[in-house]
Amino acid sequence: MSGMGGQGAADGPLQRAAAWLVRLERLDRRWVFLTMGLAVLVPILWIGLTGRTFPETPTPAAQAVFDQIERLPEGSRVLFSFDYDPASAGELQPMATSLLRHCAARKLKVVCMALWPLGSNMAERTIAQVIRQDFPDRREGVDFANLGFQAGNEGVMKVTLTDLRKAFPRDARGQSTQDLPILQGVRSVRDFPLLIVVGAGYPGCKEWVQYVVTACGGSLKMVGGCTGVSAPQLYPYFPAQLSGLLGAIKGAAEYESLVNSAMGGETPPKYLEAQRRMAPQLFGHLLMVGLIVLGNLIYAAGRIRRAAA
Repeated sequence: MSGMGGQGAADGPLQRAAAWLVRLERLDRRWVFLTMGLAVLVPILWIGLTGRTFPETPTPAAQAVFDQIERLPEGSRVLFSFDYDPASAGELQPMATSLLRHCAARKLKVVCMALWPLGSNMAERTIAQVIRQDFPDRREGVDFANLGFQAGNEGVMKVTLTDLRKAFPRDARGQSTQDLPILQGVRSVRDFPLLIVVGAGYPGCKEWVQYVVTACGGSLKMVGGCTGVSAPQLYPYFPAQLSGLLGAIKGAAEYESLVNSAMGGETPPKYLEAQRRMAPQLFGHLLMVGLIVLGNLIYAAGRIRRAAA
């Protein structure tokens, strides 16, 4: 008798907890949507009011991107391919902005190009936002250039291995690349110590590794930035073929933090875009994990109730 009484006492709280959880199954889903909205909105408002962002600890892949640019001597030429369009700018534009800022601060000569039709516009947008505003002493055609878009995907990549000017006979302004001082002494992509590619898909980082970096046999270093869905395909190339990689907005935030720390002083908001987006993403992900756990508890509670019936 005492054993049965003890079992009943033990089952009481468990049954009550199960009953409470089962009632949550009938919760109006609009409460879930509201909670998710608050999880995203509150961090945005907090960052907007305080101006503070969460600290970022860079991964080895992001740190390697920073280190590759830091190692280049002043005046070195860098080839920067903008292989994305506005649809992917949410993830990729913050990293492109910080990469160009880092190169400009190191006084590197940046040659921009694009294998995506709207990539040239993204390059011009980044140049206007970074170099024209914050480094007005840099001269177009001498310290930086935008070669524009060229159709052909991997075909263009292969041509750059032998003759860059043949791949891009004119720059985005329509000027002959033969006349650009920044390209004097440059024949092919092999003459650049570093290739930077920010890509949203095909053609992008993977194709640059396969058709250009591999063909150069290790003489050309490459760092890249990519969207979240592309990152798993590219991490196997790090650190052999890819010397550094920024994966999605998280990688952009890590690199952004490194560049901002190195630059010092007060950081303009345009160089904090990735870091500002991390708090809403963090709380949104935490809520999603919590809802998944809660859903499994409700399912288990339902089984307990059915077993006791």
